[in-house]
Amino acid sequence: MRPAGRFVADVLTALRACADVGVNLLELDELAHQMIRDRGAESCYINYHPSFGASPFGKVLCTSVNDAVLHGLPHDYDLRDGDLLSLDFAASVNGWVSDSAISVIVGSPRGRDQQLIATADAALAAGIEAATPGNKIGDISFAIARIGSQAGYKINTEFGGHGVGRTMHGDPHVPNNGRRGRGLPLRPGFLAGTDKIYTDADGWTLRSRDGSRGAHAEHTVAITTDGPLVLTAR
Repeated sequence: MRPAGRFVADVLTALRACADVGVNLLELDELAHQMIRDRGAESCYINYHPSFGASPFGKVLCTSVNDAVLHGLPHDYDLRDGDLLSLDFAASVNGWVSDSAISVIVGSPRGRDQQLIATADAALAAGIEAATPGNKIGDISFAIARIGSQAGYKINTEFGGHGVGRTMHGDPHVPNNGRRGRGLPLRPGFLAGTDKIYTDADGWTLRSRDGSRGAHAEHTVAITTDGPLVLTAR
């Protein structure tokens, strides 16, 4: 899974460098698509059609802007100064999947957006730190929620982390909130990585109910005897 993790990290790094005022979301999707073709990789998104999606996703990248907090479907939108953009990307290399997400501010940052992203990154780091053999899924979930709650944010529990391997989404589910010492025991092997939302008219993009902005941070992590190994480190 290391080659898949390296590729996903490289794509997100390239996308972050290109995300600027005036850049269209479809341009970012095309950049990711071209990198997939150049690498000989496969998209995990383009034909993805789970029960919560209105139709096959049709793109290779999730682009969630401002109050779009997850699964943003790329469309004809030019990024504006101050936009908060989350980029979520998964791909398969030689049959193995990796998945990661970052949040960036386009142009001039707002302090509250910077704090939101910093908190999401800190919560992800805390969850990764708890991903060690002998702990349980609840230890990861508790660590994530503690960081978010202490910063005064609401914790979404409808979606969370998930296992990866030969497919993009698999067991176990990793909630964003939980109790320490509960849930599936962690053993050496592989594991990925307002609280009210609604689905936009495109059938995919999830938006915050009150219009508040959201940030998304995600890594693919291996549970090893030496501790958590971040396969999508940038």
